[in-house]
Amino acid sequence: LENSLSAPIDEPVANAVGALGLLYAASEGSAHALEFSAFTNDAINAELAADETLLRQDHRRWQQANVFSLCAHAFVLEPAAKASVLKLSSMDQMSSEFEGAFFRSMFTRSMHSPFLLLRVRRDHLIRDSLHQLAARAAELKKPLKVHFIGEEGVDEGGVQKEFFHLVVRQLFDPVWGMFIQDDTTREFWFNQNSFESNREFELIGTLIGLAIYNSVILDVRFPHVVYKKLTRRPCGFADLARAFPALAHGLQQVLEHAGDVRELCLTFAVSHEVYGERKVVELIPNGAEVEVTNDNCREYVDKYAEHVLHTSIARQFQAFNTGFSAVCGGPALELFRWEELELLICGNPNLDFEALQRATVYDDGFSAVHPTIELFWEVLHGLEIELKRRFLIFSTGSDRVPINGLGSLQFVISRHGSDESRLPSAHTCFNHLLLPEYKTAEVMRKQLLMAIQDTEGFHIV
Repeated sequence: LENSLSAPIDEPVANAVGALGLLYAASEGSAHALEFSAFTNDAINAELAADETLLRQDHRRWQQANVFSLCAHAFVLEPAAKASVLKLSSMDQMSSEFEGAFFRSMFTRSMHSPFLLLRVRRDHLIRDSLHQLAARAAELKKPLKVHFIGEEGVDEGGVQKEFFHLVVRQLFDPVWGMFIQDDTTREFWFNQNSFESNREFELIGTLIGLAIYNSVILDVRFPHVVYKKLTRRPCGFADLARAFPALAHGLQQVLEHAGDVRELCLTFAVSHEVYGERKVVELIPNGAEVEVTNDNCREYVDKYAEHVLHTSIARQFQAFNTGFSAVCGGPALELFRWEELELLICGNPNLDFEALQRATVYDDGFSAVHPTIELFWEVLHGLEIELKRRFLIFSTGSDRVPINGLGSLQFVISRHGSDESRLPSAHTCFNHLLLPEYKTAEVMRKQLLMAIQDTEGFHIV
């Protein structure tokens, strides 16, 4: 498949990818399936990464009937390429909405904003977001702009990053009652006893969909089973074990019980406390009257897993999925496996600051060998990981890393005068750090740490 991506794609490439597709389908249907990454093709992905027009051409072919495209055989594409396809699809839809608003304004002589503009108050963030998204449900495909009422920030990307960061943090706060956090994994799960309405859960789904649609990475700590459910993959006891290891351990002990399982005095029912009251849920009809025995203990464990992962949170997840799909549903999202969807939403967990350094561009008199820049990287590489995350929030608006790593951030550092009393500042919209010309590592560290302490609130620099 080397050196072979043309428009249209050569027949030998199409035949090779088609044959690989048969192997992929066979593997997926096997009890001993290969890792899905075994089918990605390095040569194809290297060419797509080197020339973005190739992916644009393939994206257009994908939208035509009876025309071969790599997008239709997504198993050969790496996650970064799929993310680019999703971005192309989003940009096409945004462009269409933008043009539609423009022409409607021309012909109706009324103002139709080309943007999904959210005006929110910091101290009423959830209420304002919920109200405005509900009122603008037909505008979700427009490019997003966020304005914090009473603040100067102009949203070129940085304000919306902070908006998502704050609203997700509030909605996942245990005080809000929508999610519970597992003590072992520290991941969040839908609270089956939440008093919040479906609208709140739909809002979270909408927000996550909007983040993907607008290329914003989120700090969302869901167990992997949420992404499997979003991609309609089957889930079972193995998924329960990853999401809730303590619960799964107890159920595994039932399966491995050496004696008579009836000694454990279990029935096909689950009981838990809801605000001081004991509630019993039957796993099968009349389950409270059915003993768990050696013969049916496997069924009991499977029903228990089904209850936790599906039945008990069906209302909450359905609303969440409805909101998510309203923004992000469609063919482009279906390119992603659940593992890749998690990367798309949460970003790459690998904080490779060496890659960031290699990819950084310098301006206004700085260069990679300028003494101030050498001091900067020396200090940054020496910070502990939490401070590095705070630096990312300060300089880019988020501590989350794009799916293809820190090296893809298009990070820029500009000289910002020679006054060493000035703190560094940033245009988070453009991943642009403004750095005074500090002369020593001590001053660099002191000023950088002071700058990154307070990273909330966007103002014109």
